[in-house]
Amino acid sequence: MDQKTELEAAAFRRLLDHLRERTDVQNIDLMNLAGFCRNCLSNWYREAAEAKGLPVTKEQSREIVYGMPYEEWRSKYQTEASPEKIAKFTPPKH
Repeated sequence: MDQKTELEAAAFRRLLDHLRERTDVQNIDLMNLAGFCRNCLSNWYREAAEAKGLPVTKEQSREIVYGMPYEEWRSKYQTEASPEKIAKFTPPKH
């Protein structure tokens, strides 16, 4: 692995750590503010793996991003989105 890739991987791991600590920030908040969320990251991870010929399921990539099974994260941390947040939400176009 070259130095640039190592630095990018370190930054990605730090982003995941940060998002795992900030369970108070909901995916809809991330989508409304930044246009991506934890699920987007897991999809991008899976797509990158598939491009390299590595089979990664949706559930596996989500567990990598969330640090636990997705359904477990949802039951522990996901809250109901307010009508205002839902009205503001625009689905990603990827």
